[in-house]
Amino acid sequence: MSLTPEQVIAAQKANVETFFGLTNKAFEGFEKLVELNVTASRAALADVATHTQAVLAAKDPQELLALQAGLLQPLAEKSVAYSRHLYDIASGTGTEFTKAVETQAVEAQRSFNTLVDTAAKNAPAGSETSVAVFKSAVSAANNAFESVQKAVKQASDVAEANFNAVANSATNAAKTATATATAAARKR
Repeated sequence: MSLTPEQVIAAQKANVETFFGLTNKAFEGFEKLVELNVTASRAALADVATHTQAVLAAKDPQELLALQAGLLQPLAEKSVAYSRHLYDIASGTGTEFTKAVETQAVEAQRSFNTLVDTAAKNAPAGSETSVAVFKSAVSAANNAFESVQKAVKQASDVAEANFNAVANSATNAAKTATATATAAARKR
């Protein structure tokens, strides 16, 4: 069975549309990343300016130590928030790419199955066993592909849960360290 020119053109058109759609999604992700970095940079600059003014206004070493100790927790929280936003951008962009690839894979799988069915119908008499074995192999490959997709989804969910756990641990550690440092600065 050969493809008609219309089928080839339709396939090419679909591939070009997918390519440009993915390119647009990549640029959207990049724009979000730039926006996040600009926002984070502005916030960091404002925080540094505020902290510098507070340090310059400190009247004694204890106040200075308390200011320095108080800087740790907000810095850790902002780092965790930045990491979370970065993860969300990467995850969202990756999800869009995955959807596009899955859609293309489903379409290719459907086309291939149609081709196999057409070839099976046109197979010479006596080749039923070979056709059945081939169809079984195609079915097994499809099942393996679906299993891999499920495993990737599960791994992604586990990675996100681990990221959240690490972020929470980092925030809690920063709070503990800040409380300890502040208490130590007050004792002096």
